[in-house]
Amino acid sequence: MRSDKRRITLIARGTATPDREWDSSNSAPSRLLFIEAMPFLRQAIDSGVPEMNLDVERVVLDRATSAVEYLDLLAGLPPEFNGDVLLIREDESGFLSANGRGGNRVLYALTPGDIRFYLETHALVSGAAAQAYQPLTMSA
Repeated sequence: MRSDKRRITLIARGTATPDREWDSSNSAPSRLLFIEAMPFLRQAIDSGVPEMNLDVERVVLDRATSAVEYLDLLAGLPPEFNGDVLLIREDESGFLSANGRGGNRVLYALTPGDIRFYLETHALVSGAAAQAYQPLTMSA
């Protein structure tokens, strides 16, 4: 596991969460680690990032938690964690917390199209899964 030099994406999902076609192949740009419960995610972030010097690029909460638990997670992030924290809700909309200028976190509300764009742009889902999403519509 230590020989894999790719950055890590932690993905939390509920036990009853429908599966998404994540790209966990060896050729994917990010190494995906799946966590089935929120308490384990918090422990991985709290102890894994600073103590084990894990290179966690982002955390994705895939229909695994409520908005309140998401905010609680954000409030407790260790200062060393600079990655994105993405919440995907049941309706495929969500929120993204990212570092802004000056190191402060910013919070963005995302539509289902925004979520799809994020997952595709960071190559987190396979090509077939990316095409399974409904296409974006442009409004005039």
